[in-house]
Amino acid sequence: MRRLPLVLLAAVVLTACGSGPGAGATVSAPATSATPASAPPASGAASGVRLQRVGRFQAPLYVTAPPGDRRRIMVVEQGGRIVVVRGGRILRTPFLDLSGIVTAGGEQGLLGLAFAPDYARSGRLYVYFTRRDGRQEVAEYRRGASADVARPGSRRTVLVMADPASNHNGGDLKFGPDGLLYIGTGDGGGANDQFGRRGNAQNRGSLLGKILRIDPVARGGRAYTVPSSNPFAGRAGMRAEIYAWGLRNPWRWSFDRQTGDVTIADVGQSAIEEVNFARRGDWKGANFGWRPLEGTRRNFDEPAPGAVPPVIEQSHDDGWCSITGGYVVRDPGLRALDGRYVYGDFCKGQIRAATLAPGRASGDRSLGLPTVAQLSSFGEDAQGRVYVVSLAGPVYRLAAR
Repeated sequence: MRRLPLVLLAAVVLTACGSGPGAGATVSAPATSATPASAPPASGAASGVRLQRVGRFQAPLYVTAPPGDRRRIMVVEQGGRIVVVRGGRILRTPFLDLSGIVTAGGEQGLLGLAFAPDYARSGRLYVYFTRRDGRQEVAEYRRGASADVARPGSRRTVLVMADPASNHNGGDLKFGPDGLLYIGTGDGGGANDQFGRRGNAQNRGSLLGKILRIDPVARGGRAYTVPSSNPFAGRAGMRAEIYAWGLRNPWRWSFDRQTGDVTIADVGQSAIEEVNFARRGDWKGANFGWRPLEGTRRNFDEPAPGAVPPVIEQSHDDGWCSITGGYVVRDPGLRALDGRYVYGDFCKGQIRAATLAPGRASGDRSLGLPTVAQLSSFGEDAQGRVYVVSLAGPVYRLAAR
């Protein structure tokens, strides 16, 4: 199987695993640039889209912005820094620097960032990272006196999860249209979801291989609370935090900011990369099929009750290795892609778009843009503008031609 290749600071290592791990090429990742660079040559004329360069960063993994903030974006770097881009300029002082508590390298590091819906008032934000002891932590931080910095000493641990094999960490977390925090977790790593009798993803007694839903605000001495409307709340032997299950490594999933629909890109093993889609609310308790199924391909002769098939499958035979999920575009300045889901793959570096509906996808095709080396993530800002992230350093915005 292929696993999502991420990197610590100076090196990028592409890894693969089947019966055992194998290593690929190593390349240098550049340091953060203090000023934005110009856009590279781009095609994409047929799609009316171009790549507009934002700047270079140190192993960037994600882009997001505080709700309602039209001046800033935040770039998450794997090594532990969150960098502010304000009014188009990269600030030298990071918003938050967790490099002293983060273990980064391979698939570990600072993996996700989400701002609370009431961030302007509460100053609450949440990060997902690999701790020095190898566990995955979701932690709350608070904004500082300036909108450009957070308070490093405000850390409050919300949730901690073990990761037995150090890969398949998930790492994406987002607030949903209901104001609750959703957290994507990997299956614990290794080949074939190997931990436990039938792995973690199909085990509703495990938090791994899932999308979790919680209220992360501390109340009554508890670090977080679980909504009673969660599908497995109050059921014996099942974790109440689980909202959906049967995932291998949901590397970048998203809500449609207009409809609340969800799209989950799940990294495959030896054959298939997949995209899953569901209307708002329809994915409550959904089983996305791993490990019995890799896409629609039978992987184990085991039950996968009620498994929801993907709407997009891409084959490793066609050069796919590690899918990178994106967003349904709602950028008012990018009408050419309105309502279309953009996504890609770490190995191919090709940016594609498709129109998604329950059970199917249509018009899935390349945007004709230059390939993006080491395509590690997509992101979205407060205005709905979509960003494309390269682990090698560059961050771009999808813009109209």
